[in-house]
Amino acid sequence: MRVSFLGTVFHRLAILAYLLFALFPLFWLVKVSVTPNDLLYSEGIRLWPSRTSFEHFRFVLENSAFPLFFRNSLIVATSTAVIVTVLASLAGYAFSRFAFRGRAWLVALMLLTQMFPLVMLVAPIFKMLTPLGLTNSLTGLVIVYTAFNVPFATFLMQSFFDGIPKELEEAAKIDGATQFMAFRQIILPLTLPGIAATLGFVFTAAWSELLFALMLISGNAAATFPVGLLSFVSKFSVDFGQMMAAGVLALIPACLFFLLIQRYLVQGLTAGAVKG
Repeated sequence: MRVSFLGTVFHRLAILAYLLFALFPLFWLVKVSVTPNDLLYSEGIRLWPSRTSFEHFRFVLENSAFPLFFRNSLIVATSTAVIVTVLASLAGYAFSRFAFRGRAWLVALMLLTQMFPLVMLVAPIFKMLTPLGLTNSLTGLVIVYTAFNVPFATFLMQSFFDGIPKELEEAAKIDGATQFMAFRQIILPLTLPGIAATLGFVFTAAWSELLFALMLISGNAAATFPVGLLSFVSKFSVDFGQMMAAGVLALIPACLFFLLIQRYLVQGLTAGAVKG
C-alpha cells in the first residue's frame, strides 16, 4: 500500500510539473500584457508586476490594425475548417467503405503531398495564384490552407469511420435507407467526436499559419493575425507589451471554439450505438 501511495503521489506531482511547464508561457504572456511600459524594463524579472494596466490592450484595440487582422484570421480559419471538414468527411467515408480502382494510388498521392517542405512550395504556389488574382486575398489563403489540410484531415476522418461497425449501415439499408441516407442519418452523428477533432485541428492550423500568409499577402487589408504581430516589431525595437496584449486577445477565439466542441471531443465514438 505504501508503494502504491508513493506511486500515486509521484504521478500527481509529475502531472503538476507538466501543467506548470505548459502553462507558464501563457502566464508570462498575460503578465507582460498587463505590465505598464514604464515597468517593463525597470522592475527586472518578477512573477507579477507591482502595478497593472490595460494600456496595451487599449492601444491594440483602438490605435492599431489588430481588429482588421483579427477579422481576417477569423474568416480564413473558420472557412478553412468548415470546407476541409466537409471534404475530409466525404473522402474519409469513401476510403473507409468503398474499394475502387486507383484507391491505393490516391492514398499514396495524398501521403506524398505531406512529404514536401512548405518553404519549397511557396514559389510555385505564388506563381500559380498570381495570374488568378488570388495572391493578396483571403480567398487565396483559404484555397491554399484547404489544399494542405485536406489530406491529413481525410486520414483522420477515415480512422473514425473505420471504427464504426458496418453492421449499422447494413441494418439501415434493410430498413430502406440509401447509402447516403445511412451516411447522413446514422454514421455522421456517430462521428461527431471525429468531426470536432478535425474542426479543431484545422481551425488551429489555419489560425496560426504564418509562412503562406506572409508570402502571399501584402498590405494590411488582407493580413491575418500572425502577420499582424510582426507590425509590433520595428527595425530597432519590439513593443513587447502590445505584442503580448494582441497575443492574449488572439487566444480568445481558439479558447471559445474548443469550449464549444469539448463535449464532442470527450465523448465515446460509438458509445451506446450497438446496445440492446
